[in-house]
Amino acid sequence: MKNYKNINEWITSRKKDFFFKVKKKKLSKLKKWHITSNKIYHTSKKFFQVIGVRLKSNFHKNKNWDQPLIFQNEIGILGIVRRNNKGIFQYLMQAKMEPGNLNKLQLSPTVQATKSNFTRVHSGKKVKYLNFFKNIKKKQILVNSIQSEQGSRYLFKFNRNMIVNVNTKIKPDPNYIWLSKIEISKLIKKNNLLNMDSISVLSCAIKKNIYDLPENNLKKIQDWFYTVKKKYFIKRKIIPISKIRNWKFDKKSIFHKNKKHFSVIGIKIETDSREVKEWEQPIIYERRLGLSGFLMKEINSTYHYLVSFSLKAGLKYPGLSCTVRTSNIEDSLKNHNHADLMKHYLKRYFINNKSGKIKYNKIHSDEGGRFYHSQNKYVVVQIDKNEKIKTNNNYMWMSHNQVLHFIKKGIFNIDARLLFACFNMKNIL
Repeated sequence: MKNYKNINEWITSRKKDFFFKVKKKKLSKLKKWHITSNKIYHTSKKFFQVIGVRLKSNFHKNKNWDQPLIFQNEIGILGIVRRNNKGIFQYLMQAKMEPGNLNKLQLSPTVQATKSNFTRVHSGKKVKYLNFFKNIKKKQILVNSIQSEQGSRYLFKFNRNMIVNVNTKIKPDPNYIWLSKIEISKLIKKNNLLNMDSISVLSCAIKKNIYDLPENNLKKIQDWFYTVKKKYFIKRKIIPISKIRNWKFDKKSIFHKNKKHFSVIGIKIETDSREVKEWEQPIIYERRLGLSGFLMKEINSTYHYLVSFSLKAGLKYPGLSCTVRTSNIEDSLKNHNHADLMKHYLKRYFINNKSGKIKYNKIHSDEGGRFYHSQNKYVVVQIDKNEKIKTNNNYMWMSHNQVLHFIKKGIFNIDARLLFACFNMKNIL
């Protein structure tokens, strides 16, 4: 078993051995990208587009708004290979350099590839270890789950999250490393080390608790979810990107007129560590630190999480999220969304921490292929089992096993899945 010092030295050596240069560039100057009044798209008409969307909802404080979204009408593969090495399960992780990583390199799944990448639209090298996920026997598949991506930045984006068990000997490429469950559970306590896609895959592989006595049975939760779904709606209409209200499109970038939310910028990448040596692309630039937070409480000697109902601009169907989710902590403390409760939770438990014990508090990055230097705090706060807190009909207490049930069904959004995985990483398969 490796210690953190050895793993860190290996990561440092990977950074030194590979050349990776990222430079900001005007959107209008990006090679192989068409910047039109309607949308931004690649010459191949693959990869992804940046489009404009007009939204109407009765769930959010701002009931009518426009925004850019990434449209990527394909399902990628996020896959981790697992092996049994002398009775210890190990996972093959990749030291992957992404243009949006603020620390250049993070640990990604064995395979992290869009369909355009693994079908080699870029005419570059083959994706390593892809065969383990394309031609695999059913009995070797431990996880095979379609899960949604960020609904506030993507339109209807999903990826296939997989873990496969292999018995054949694999000699890792120098850019890959075998890590045990214990090692991964230690690495999740480091800021910006395991990337978002790795955490997403592992969120689908958390084991159930043997003892789990929920306050609310599944039928009650399903009835609650159905009732809330009927109450709220969200409607979308694709519009020309030049027509999105309150946003400016000056050919250099796309940004909100009040410099809120996020921007779309251009970048140029040069490297010797990827399938192609040079490319250019648009990328989402987040302006502030976000936060995903769970309130946790012991009920019936079982840990419960305060789960919220969620409607996202880019998610076709309603879902479930963590207690608190904001892409901008500062703005959320000044304003509020559909309920004052989020602002209350933020101030009392996650910012000032007037009540409760912080059980997990780390910063992790969004996926660096589409997001530039985007970070979120992931926080779990446990409150006393006797503490009574404010809630409304948009919230529900769920046990550990119930959260896993709804993750398996693809109903939990990515923010909640990642946070749940961060806190429960020691319990992966």
